[in-house]
Amino acid sequence: QGQPDIESVLKDTLDEKVADLVDFLLLKYQSKEPITKAEMLMTVIRQYEDYFPMILKRACECMELVFGVDVKEEDPFGNSYVFHNTLDLTCDYQGMPKTGLLVLILGMIFMEGNCVTEEKIWEMLNSTGVYAGTEHVIYGEPSQFITRDLVKEKYLEYRQVPNSDPPRFEFLWGPRAHAETSKMKVLEFLAKVNGSIPSAFPSWYEDALRDEEERAKVGALGNCSSFCETVTF
Repeated sequence: QGQPDIESVLKDTLDEKVADLVDFLLLKYQSKEPITKAEMLMTVIRQYEDYFPMILKRACECMELVFGVDVKEEDPFGNSYVFHNTLDLTCDYQGMPKTGLLVLILGMIFMEGNCVTEEKIWEMLNSTGVYAGTEHVIYGEPSQFITRDLVKEKYLEYRQVPNSDPPRFEFLWGPRAHAETSKMKVLEFLAKVNGSIPSAFPSWYEDALRDEEERAKVGALGNCSSFCETVTF
């Protein structure tokens, strides 16, 4: 009769350890300090070392899905770790990582056919607890971050819907998003979130494949031009 209680207590304790490790990783991200397994064990995990792989896995999933930050092993022995932005994005924000919001928006633009109205963006964000005009603990004032900062950084394009009266606005990927990531990387991320594979979403997968082919052609042309410029006769 006591067994379920023991399992429940252990589950609650491990959940707390995951939350504590996420807090620890966020502090390390903000201070740009290195992460070591030894420090995680000593500071957070303590007597639950046997559960470290599971706790770390869940904490890393949270960092990726919520904050848009990958935690990756720096050495083959798993003794040190480094941060990388999800989707290979190079944005670097002071304080709390904000890449997760950008990843959400890029994903929705892709899923909606490479262009999405501002209304749909806010419907999606409202469902995650992010509201225009309401200060957010991670993103600050979300509307300014999205329509000003991300547009200024060229991750997003924000334009008026043609012939809309009264004026309505829509979002597209900006040139920096196209340069740093790809539709296939976004689809791989979305599939991972859903515990699936990219080909399980046929229409998006075909779009992503076409994008990969176009990128390969552009890359080949660029390499050919560079080679031709170096050839002397």
